[in-house]
Amino acid sequence: METFKDKTYKIGNAKITRVTETLLMALTPEKLFADWDETVLDEYSRWLVLGHRQEKRRNVILSVHTWVIELDGIIILVDTGIGNDKIRPFSQMFHQLHTPYLVRLEAAGVKPEQVNHILLTHLHTDHVGWNTRLMDGQWVPTFPNATYVFPDEERGFFMTPKGEARRMVFEDSVLPVIERARTVAIGPEGGGYLDVFTFHPTPGHSPGHMSISMRTGGEDVIFTGDVAHNPVQICRPEWVSVFCDEAERSCVSRKRLLDYAADHSALLFTSHFPETSVGIVKRKDSGFTWEYA
Repeated sequence: METFKDKTYKIGNAKITRVTETLLMALTPEKLFADWDETVLDEYSRWLVLGHRQEKRRNVILSVHTWVIELDGIIILVDTGIGNDKIRPFSQMFHQLHTPYLVRLEAAGVKPEQVNHILLTHLHTDHVGWNTRLMDGQWVPTFPNATYVFPDEERGFFMTPKGEARRMVFEDSVLPVIERARTVAIGPEGGGYLDVFTFHPTPGHSPGHMSISMRTGGEDVIFTGDVAHNPVQICRPEWVSVFCDEAERSCVSRKRLLDYAADHSALLFTSHFPETSVGIVKRKDSGFTWEYA
């Protein structure tokens, strides 16, 4: 049975709430990480699996959710999950879901028409799905009054031979907002948005992937996107998940982000970590540690 622990954080002048779409448990640790070492299971089990003492091959928990930011009277969403009714033959985890995501969003105090900005870390299927919803046989923007902001380089992937199998994601979840809503494309060098946000290039998981920092009231947070899929990668940043396109670039981006987070004492708001999905990175010896917040 799915359980959700969606709490609200007060950061400077902002309130940040996680709205969970679903929890995925389709991968064992060794399938998620090519470098998985079974001998570290006890050390990392609190982050990876449930019931590991009875069944050591239980699956990793991956949360799929949106971060809702209320800041100075405006509402911003970071990433929009998988979406309902989406045809995804490449993954049964994402295929034709029917979740009460919009009900949960409204329970958090947000109706679709109230959203002002959508910030997208990248354009993968589990980050853009609720950009649109199916109405009268057409995909229309779920958040009709919002400006959708995304890394421009991500669009090009769908036009490559490698991206052909995922082109339906662009056609049903990205193209309709380009055609019917306001959009802002962030260039490959990254940059600022709304004074308090900065898009940071963190390629590797996808070609144009970006993490997004926010500074308000003298405090820093980072919306990581898919720089890491599980807390074990904070302690083992050289471990690459099966979902990343370019292993070496993803490691470089992850280490750079961890350095930034430690140097700025920035709270990390992750895209797929279990439990609260939020935590702090600290330096330990020559590496890093993770602690949930």
